Amino acid sequence: AGDVSPQDAWDYLRTYPALLVDVRTHPEWLFVGMPDLHTTSSRLAAISWKTYPQFAPNPQFLESLAREQPEKELPLFFLCRSGGRSLDAAVAATHAGYTQAFNVAGGFEGEPDARGHRGMHEGWKAAGLPWKQG
Repeated sequence: AGDVSPQDAWDYLRTYPALLVDVRTHPEWLFVGMPDLHTTSSRLAAISWKTYPQFAPNPQFLESLAREQPEKELPLFFLCRSGGRSLDAAVAATHAGYTQAFNVAGGFEGEPDARGHRGMHEGWKAAGLPWKQG
């Protein structure tokens, strides 16, 4: 369905029921952090688009998504580190029949800044949205 900004995704997630699908890998969830949706009526699902450590496509991605969210009309927001994997996941979900699959542009941390640091100028973290680590 297209890209949305992290702020627009958050505004929707905190107002309406939806599913935020974090498609990063387990080490990213554990060591970098994850969005915190505990104050919303929406849910967070952690389903890797690519497997760790090979970074190969996850052959069970759509099956896992269907188990997590069988209703294909619920809005889905896909999030990765910087927006590439989540865009691919949103496209795959759309092809699988989900009617509202959005990519969160800039992802959780965005691209590195001039000093090589992520999370400083784009993405969920840079927007100051709720997240937790560990």
